[in-house]
Amino acid sequence: MSRLHSENHLVSRIGWLRAAVLGANDGIVSTASLIMGVATASAGASQILVAGAAGLVAGAMSMAAGEYVSVSSQADTEEADLARERTELETQPEAELNELTQIYVKRGLTHDLARQVAVQLTANNVLDAHLRDELGIVEHMGARPIEAALTSAVTFAVGAALPLLMVVLSPASVLVYSVAGASLAFLALLGAIGAKAGGANVLKATARVTFWGAFAMALTAAIGALVGTAI
Repeated sequence: MSRLHSENHLVSRIGWLRAAVLGANDGIVSTASLIMGVATASAGASQILVAGAAGLVAGAMSMAAGEYVSVSSQADTEEADLARERTELETQPEAELNELTQIYVKRGLTHDLARQVAVQLTANNVLDAHLRDELGIVEHMGARPIEAALTSAVTFAVGAALPLLMVVLSPASVLVYSVAGASLAFLALLGAIGAKAGGANVLKATARVTFWGAFAMALTAAIGALVGTAI
């Protein structure tokens, strides 16, 4: 006899996981790159620390504002679609039922069975059925602006604090190498954690974030060196 079991699908983590990984990744890459650029321009340790701290604060606020505005726009669109769907369900119930039926037909059901499914789901919760199957709006994928903003800001600050810590702990003679090496290690760890939480390929995710982080730091360091030499 088969036993019922519950399943915790990883797609429910998409909302906060995307914001968290993006925030931490940007925090590490942007702050480490900023430090590398300033350091290779022959700046002193105090100047590097000030620049990095300013980058942390500005970046965290920028991430929070950007996520809030972006996800709020998504939420506004969802609300507009929700209002429109309510109106259509009130004024054109039969047309909406036919529309739902055709959606299930396109998914492979016979017309009669699709009609029965549409009728039963409509009887249970008509708005929910249309939001899910017609508009693709489900609860765990819904827009949450405040959650996204706070997650991005906090994880950015945590990510940015890691290369800043290396500035404090590293001798000036090896500061650039310490920041670069530690930041790449942090990025690799972040990629592995994000992949594990999202059920993705750990090696692929780790290699991806490490490569682009190294590229960003190398490019910024090169520009800093050129600017420092020119000045």
